[in-house]
Amino acid sequence: MQMLHRQPGWRFSAYLVQPLPKPHNLLKPYLRKATESSQTLAMKSIEEADVGILCYISQLPGFRGVLKQRYSDFIVNEVDSDGSVVHLTSLDAPPEDDENKMETTDHSFKSYTSEIESFKSLAGQCNAELLKAFLDQIISGVEDVSPLVLCPDADKSHRTEMHKFFKEKFKFLVTDTVDGPDASTKCIRVRLNSGNNQKRGRNSRKRKDRSDKPFDSRGSDDWSEHVGKFLRFHLYKENKDTQEALQLIGKMLGIQQRSFGFAGTKDKRSVSTQRVTVFKQHASRLAALNERLIGIKVGDFGHVNEELLLGQLSGNRFTVTLRGVVADSEDIIKASVISLGKNGFINYFGLQRFGSGSVPTQIVGAALLRGEWKEAVNMILDAREGERDSIRQAREYYRESDDIEGTLRQLPRYLVAERAILQCLKKCPGNYLQALKGIPRTLRMMYVHSYQSYLWNHAASVRVQKYGTTQVVLGDLVYCKGKDIERSSEALSSSGYEDGSCNEIDHCSIQEEILPEERDSVSVKAVNAEDLAAGTYTIDDVVLPLPGSRVIYPANDVAEVYHNLASKDNVNLIESVHNVKEFSITCMSGGYRRVFQKPLDFEWEMIRYTDGNIPLAETDLDIISKSKHELTKEDILTNQDKDETLLTEREGKNDEGGIKAQLALKLSFTLPASCYATMAIRELLKTSTSVAFHKTLNA
Repeated sequence: MQMLHRQPGWRFSAYLVQPLPKPHNLLKPYLRKATESSQTLAMKSIEEADVGILCYISQLPGFRGVLKQRYSDFIVNEVDSDGSVVHLTSLDAPPEDDENKMETTDHSFKSYTSEIESFKSLAGQCNAELLKAFLDQIISGVEDVSPLVLCPDADKSHRTEMHKFFKEKFKFLVTDTVDGPDASTKCIRVRLNSGNNQKRGRNSRKRKDRSDKPFDSRGSDDWSEHVGKFLRFHLYKENKDTQEALQLIGKMLGIQQRSFGFAGTKDKRSVSTQRVTVFKQHASRLAALNERLIGIKVGDFGHVNEELLLGQLSGNRFTVTLRGVVADSEDIIKASVISLGKNGFINYFGLQRFGSGSVPTQIVGAALLRGEWKEAVNMILDAREGERDSIRQAREYYRESDDIEGTLRQLPRYLVAERAILQCLKKCPGNYLQALKGIPRTLRMMYVHSYQSYLWNHAASVRVQKYGTTQVVLGDLVYCKGKDIERSSEALSSSGYEDGSCNEIDHCSIQEEILPEERDSVSVKAVNAEDLAAGTYTIDDVVLPLPGSRVIYPANDVAEVYHNLASKDNVNLIESVHNVKEFSITCMSGGYRRVFQKPLDFEWEMIRYTDGNIPLAETDLDIISKSKHELTKEDILTNQDKDETLLTEREGKNDEGGIKAQLALKLSFTLPASCYATMAIRELLKTSTSVAFHKTLNA
C-alpha cells in the first residue's frame, strides 16, 4: 500500500487547467426563458455542466472506475468538533442506575382483573382481550412494548369515554386517536407512558404538532439530576439516509423525530457512522432495538448535557472504493492519485447539493427568490425523471384531479416537502406561500441555498478558466493573515448563513452532509498589488463568496459572473423583490468557501479482486463482528495475503469459473465540513459523478 500525507510546505506548482468552452458559451445552457415550464425543468436529469461543474486541475488523462457499485464502496465516518473520527465500536448499553431502569415500578406486579372487566363492559370483549395481552407484556417486563391499537370506533363520544377510562384507571398508560382503516372511523392507540406526561395540560403541545406527530417527543420526565438530559449514541446505517433512519428509530421508541439532534446528514448510498443525541432516553431501550433494526445499528452510548446541533462537526472521513478500474497503464492511475494528494481538487458543490435525479433545487430556489410561489410549488409537486412508478402516478393523479386527500394516501411519508405542501393547501387552498412555509425550515431553505451554490460553482469555473490554479491574482478574495486581520476595514465575518444552519436536508438524501459554509471567524479581503509583491497569499487562501448581504465580491472579472447569471434568471442579488425574508438573498449574511481543497491524511492502495459481491473495505460493523467471530480468509479481501493471491490471478484464470481478476482503487481521506468527496473522485476519473452515468458503467 502506498500512502500520501498532506505536507504543510507543499505549494500549487504544477496545476494545469482542463480545456473549457469559450467564455461566451460558458453560461449559455442557463439563458433559459422565465416562461419555460417548471414541468420541463423538473423532468430534466441534472448534469454537472448544468450546475457549473466544468473544470479540472490536472491535465492527466482520466480512467474508468465505477463509483458506488456497492453502497459499502462508500464509507463515511463523521469527524467531531475535536477532530476525532466517529466509529461504532460497541452495541451494548452501559450499566445504568436501578432507578433509571425502573420505568414500570408502579404496575409491575399488580393484577388488573377488575379494571379489565370494567373495560370489557365499556369497550367489548375483543378490546378487553387486546388490553389484557398488552398489560401482560408490560407486567412480564418485556422491553419496548409496541403500542396497542384498539378496534375501529366511529362514535366520538364513546371514544371520549374510553380516553377518560384510561386516564382514571391506568395512569401509567397514555392514549391518543389515530386514523382507522377507512375515512369514517378512528382508532384509539394505547402505549406505555415513559414520560409521565399525563400531568400535562390538554394544550401542552400545539394541535398542528399532534395531528401528524402523535408520539411524545420529550422522553422521560422521571430523570436523575446526576445524568445528562441527552443520550448520545453513534448511528451506523447502510444504504439509508439520516432522516429515514431516525424516523424509523423514533417510531420504534414512540417518540417524535424532532427529539433527535445530529450534526449533519450523510449520503444515502453509503455506509456511514455519525453521532446523534436524543432527549431523556435510556441506553437500554435503544440497544434493545439492534435485534430488530435492519441496516441500522446504534451503540457507544453516553449521556451529555447538550444536544447536537447542525454544523457541530469538523468534517468527514471517507473510504471510497472504485471498482472495475481500467486505464492505459497503472502509471496513469498512480500519477493521478499522487496529483490529487498533492494538488487537491476544485471545491465544487457536488450534484447532491442540487437534487440529482430529483428536484432541480437551484431552479426552485430561483423561483423563490423571484417570489413566484405557485411556480415553486408546482416544481416540487410535478413528476420527474427516475422516480418509482407509484410516486410518478401519485404526482400525475394530483395534477389531473387536484384531489389532495387521494394524493396524500398515495405519497410515501418520506416525501416530506410534497406532503407538507399538500396538507397546507388542504387547509388554505390557493395560499402557495403558506404552503411553502409548511415545509420544515431546514428543508425549504435548501432551495435558496442551492441557488447560492449554483452561482458559486459557476464563479469557481470562471476563476479557473481566466486565471488558472497556480497563483493568486489581483482582486482575488482571500482569508486575511497577520496585520491584514487588524487593519482590513472591508473584511467581513465568513460566518455562513444568517441562521447558522445552511441545511441541505432532502427526502431523497441528496447530499453528503449539511453544514454552514466556512464558518471560521476570519476576515476576508481583496488582494492588492502590495500583497502580490510581498507574496503574502497563496492559492490555498483564495475564496469565493456565497451571495448575501454581508459579503464582498472579487475585485476582478469573476464578480460579474454572479450578477450576470442571476440577472438571466431574473434574480436580483442587491434588492429584494418581495418582503418574505427567508426567501431573499439580501436578508442572508452569505459566506465564503475555499476554491481549492486538498484531501487530508490521504491514503490509497490498488487491490485485485475476482468477486464483485465481496466488500473490499471493512465497515465498523465488520470490525465488531470480526472481534466476536473469527472470519475466514474468504470473508474479507482487504488483507495483504488476499491481495497477493489475487495479483497472481491477474494474468490467468482462477480455478473456480475462469473469472479474471479486476482492479480496484481504494482511497481514504478526510475532508472539512461541506466538502464533497465526489468532487475529489471526479478529479481522478475526469468523468461525471452523476448516478445515471455510473449506472451505465455497472450495466
